[in-house]
Amino acid sequence: MLPEHFVGWDLGGAHLKAAHMDAQGHVLSVLQLPCPLWQGLEPLREGIDRVVDRFECSESHHAITMTGELADLFSSRVEGVRTLTGIMAERLAHGTISLFAGAQGFLQPKDARSHAEAIASNNWLASATFVAQCLPQALFIDIGSTTTDVVLTSEGQVAACGRNDNERLRCGELLYTGVVRTPLMALAREAPFAGEWVPLMAENFAVTADIYRLTSELPEHADILASADNEPKTIMASARRLARMLGLDLDAGSPGQWRRLAAYFSRQQLNSIEQTCDLHTARNSLSDEAPLVGAGVGRFLAERLARRLGRPYIDLQSLLNTDLLLAGHPADCAPAVAVADLARRAVRDTTC
Repeated sequence: MLPEHFVGWDLGGAHLKAAHMDAQGHVLSVLQLPCPLWQGLEPLREGIDRVVDRFECSESHHAITMTGELADLFSSRVEGVRTLTGIMAERLAHGTISLFAGAQGFLQPKDARSHAEAIASNNWLASATFVAQCLPQALFIDIGSTTTDVVLTSEGQVAACGRNDNERLRCGELLYTGVVRTPLMALAREAPFAGEWVPLMAENFAVTADIYRLTSELPEHADILASADNEPKTIMASARRLARMLGLDLDAGSPGQWRRLAAYFSRQQLNSIEQTCDLHTARNSLSDEAPLVGAGVGRFLAERLARRLGRPYIDLQSLLNTDLLLAGHPADCAPAVAVADLARRAVRDTTC
């Protein structure tokens, strides 16, 4: 018998994302919580309990994908996969659990150690597979808090060059750049201010959340992690942190100057993603009509990128079967939604 409810889990190193879906594929609700694994495992345990309480889903089918095994809390990715799986099995003992393993499909928790490589960091593949099932061809871009995935899909298949993190980094399908946690020194070596190019300090004084607060583009619901200095996440405090990157205090510039500087960093970030897209479209035969599909809390950049590239833009939200007033922001949690739907289809196919 097909379960009535499915819950997709994306266990990240900084956030826990979950999506609640019914047997017909309707996204009922999503939830994103802070989960800084570098601080220990307790935030994960608490987050799981909060999701279960919110969704009332302890006896559901739980489909899991992850990237949190990369956290430096673990000595290896194998240890990370095993530990995260163990915690999920402990917390979800009343439900059914399956682990997304890419081409190997869904595995059971007992397979976590022996198939850790297939389970680790495959959340992007869940999302891209979902998009491939919806569109004949697409350039899929998921811009999150920490990373950006750039993946081509064609003829119902994911046309990726890399499968693991190392391969994806080398072929430009995984970019460590996001709209919340990326240090500004990773976007540029210098910045224009008061008519001069000023080298940036190689310190984590400010992150991308600061610049997107100044440009008024960061969704409030995505701004859930502490600032670099643990100070308030106001416009003024963000500008003060930005000023420190130039060795200055807040009163060294006007509000307009700090906003223009933030916009410069935003353009630098978008330029790097655009260059990667140019590489992919040169490497592969992607038709001019193929849309750019945007996901993640930073998909406001994906929409801007589509205009630059002259491609139609599709928000992942429009591909989902959901009532946004009830569900929240499903496209922010693309891997969680996708893995829930993939598990639903897999269970349906085996029960028919």
